[in-house]
Amino acid sequence: MDESRQSSLPGASAALRTAAPPPALCGFLLLLALIFTVSYAVGTASGPVAPGMHGTGTGTSGDGGGAGDVGGTGDMGGMDGMPEGGR
Repeated sequence: MDESRQSSLPGASAALRTAAPPPALCGFLLLLALIFTVSYAVGTASGPVAPGMHGTGTGTSGDGGGAGDVGGTGDMGGMDGMPEGGR
């Protein structure tokens, strides 16, 4: 009665234990996913952060630029005290 049951492959259970990620890592990843889900839901419910703020555009409409207007060839608005063209 004191005999332990051995599987046909004695190294199979040890290989499965080493292949599985540690429980602390699984818990951390689950908590991380939960935090991102809640923060996304809160951000969606609160709406835009500034009045008149709209979704990302291409920035080619000429109304002051948008999220896509990142290039260095756009009009900088003639800042006072700065040389033209960066020279």
